[in-house]
Formats: sequence, C-alpha cells, structure tokens
Amino acid sequence: MEIKSEIYDERNKKGGTETEQSNPGRRPGEPRPSWDQYFMDIVELVGKRSTCLRRKVGAILVKDKRILTTGYNGPPMGIAHCSETGCLRDEWNIPSGERHELCRGLHAEQNAIIQAAYHGITINGATLYCSNLPCIICSKMIINAGIKEIIYRHGYADKLAEDMLKEAGIEVRRL
Repeated sequence: MEIKSEIYDERNKKGGTETEQSNPGRRPGEPRPSWDQYFMDIVELVGKRSTCLRRKVGAILVKDKRILTTGYNGPPMGIAHCSETGCLRDEWNIPSGERHELCRGLHAEQNAIIQAAYHGITINGATLYCSNLPCIICSKMIINAGIKEIIYRHGYADKLAEDMLKEAGIEVRRL
C-alpha cells in the first residue's frame, strides 16, 4: 500500500517554494532568517557560555557562510572563572569601558581570534559577528588579523576603536 501526501506530490510537481524546500517545519509565511541574523543568533548562544559577572559577550568568525571559530568572554584556559572567584573589576571599582587589562578575562573577540591561531585556521578576510562593538584592544587585534568586516548588535563607547577601524578600512555594521 502506497501512501502519498498531496503536499508532497505538489512539491514534486512544481518544485515547491524555497521556504517549503529548505524549511519543511516552518509555518507558512514565517520568514527565513537572513545569514546575518542567523549568525547573530549564534553569537547570542555562544555568549551564554561566558562566566563573566558583568556582561555575557559572544563572537564568531565567519568566512564564506561557514563558522570558523567562536569565542566568549572569560579567563584563559585552566584559570578559575570569575563566577568562582568574584570580579576584580567590581572589587576595584573599575568602570565599564576602562582599564581592560585589569580583568581576569579575555574578550570574546580575542578568544575567537586566539582559537583560530590555536587550531591553525586562517581568518584573513573573515567577518566578525559579535555582541558588542569591539573595544580598542580588540580592534587592534582585528585589524592585524585581517578581518574585513564587523557586524555587532550593541554599541560600546570607544571612539578611538571606531576611528581606528574606519581608518583601517574595516566595514562596521550594527544589526
């Protein structure tokens, strides 16, 4: 006994719509996310791995619609997490956006770049998707790593970083 679905038969005859072919579980009329939205949603998920007590930040490096590496803010490998030890920046009353070197953690962008180096992955020409506009320290690393574009969700008050990225010709977009 052969059971056929009218929907299946119609798709085979007509080829179906892009939404029907690529998203069979999607409700009719529900939009498919753009690549930028798709990658930014992944950034948010990556950021949930952060053990920072102040801010959960994620970053991914993408090239040709493929994720190369991920990173989130937290301490170096093998070092106790701030969720276990407390936040040095809170203890010392250091405002957000100042004195980045006085922190146990690395930024998400730094960890994404470091993961590429650690695993021998070239990131020249990649796009960085990140929760926040990068700080000046991360911006200098991004420039020297050959990253061509930054797409971020939330602003970050660092005029020097913005100016330097612009001077380096890196496209910066807020999503």
